[in-house]
Amino acid sequence: MTKQLTELLKGTLEGIVLAILSGRSAYGYEITAWLREQGFTDIAEGTVYALLVRIEKRGLVDVQKVPSEKGPPRKVYSLNAHGREDLDEFWGTWSFLAERLEQLREGDKG
Repeated sequence: MTKQLTELLKGTLEGIVLAILSGRSAYGYEITAWLREQGFTDIAEGTVYALLVRIEKRGLVDVQKVPSEKGPPRKVYSLNAHGREDLDEFWGTWSFLAERLEQLREGDKG
């Protein structure tokens, strides 16, 4: 991963995880695996778990402990109403930035 991509990802990973959870409930390893399948191969599992702890503390997700075949119960995260509001704000901010960046790129061609 390039340094620029790593830095951009730091600022958007929370929104990306909330977007994943808007489609379905998941536990930390599932989220990490999905991110890696999408090409974010350098994301450490610990980064995702730390982010999940933060969004849980902020009340953006509901957590259910589900028995695991191996080891302790898994924490399954589901986006709640507060999390959906936060995700909507993220998409609004993303759209604003994407539009401005596209304007800059188009202006650069002139």
